[in-house]
Amino acid sequence: MHRIWPDPDPRELDDTALTSFYAVADRSVPHLRVNFVTSVDGAVSVDSYSAGLSGPADKRVFKLLRDLCDALLVGAGTLRHEGYRPLRFGPERVARRVAAGVAEQPTLVVVSSRLDVPVEVLAGSAVRPIVLTHAAAPQAGMDALADVADVLAFGETSVDLRAGLSALAARGLIQVLCEGGPHLFGALTAADAVDEMCLTLAPLLAGPGCGRITAGPPLPDPRQIALAHALEEDGNLFLRYVRH
Repeated sequence: MHRIWPDPDPRELDDTALTSFYAVADRSVPHLRVNFVTSVDGAVSVDSYSAGLSGPADKRVFKLLRDLCDALLVGAGTLRHEGYRPLRFGPERVARRVAAGVAEQPTLVVVSSRLDVPVEVLAGSAVRPIVLTHAAAPQAGMDALADVADVLAFGETSVDLRAGLSALAARGLIQVLCEGGPHLFGALTAADAVDEMCLTLAPLLAGPGCGRITAGPPLPDPRQIALAHALEEDGNLFLRYVRH
């Protein structure tokens, strides 16, 4: 992988150099980073799964971003559909996280209105997960998940994501990485909560019928965001955008 913008440089980026490209200037300031992969024609998946878009280079960045976050934020639908496993890192990745100045293990945070979250994913994670929901969520679901996660309700009939992110920050979960899905990304954008977007552009044409990486009601005003860097490997582009 090498840099193509700014200042093109053909030299291969080792892990230390690559980490520097994704470092946050001030880790004490709450920061929400979103990470997605898409095809050139804008598809969020191939054969209904994002794995069809992701190659070795994308997986390298995917792991790096997880190694730098305090909390991993994901919608319950994506957690189920993509077959997430319990969040538990081995010794090598724990060492990388400690070297980066973060806790040994990230905290899994799941956003869910219906609370249909796989209990085994929560129970098997290294750190007690958090579930963000709202006051009208099923009480039975809250009770069922309370044994394996902290269930926090924000908002009356839909999840107040800004309040939820503030609660995470109050717990010391400052650097948050969101891996989707599209409806959660759309809701975070609508809440004006996205500080950074990391986008892998895979050299594929997936064709019609695939969804986009964002979903939900249209926004009245587009959000401005600036390109911070562009990297390339095997035709894949790795774009990092940050708020002005």
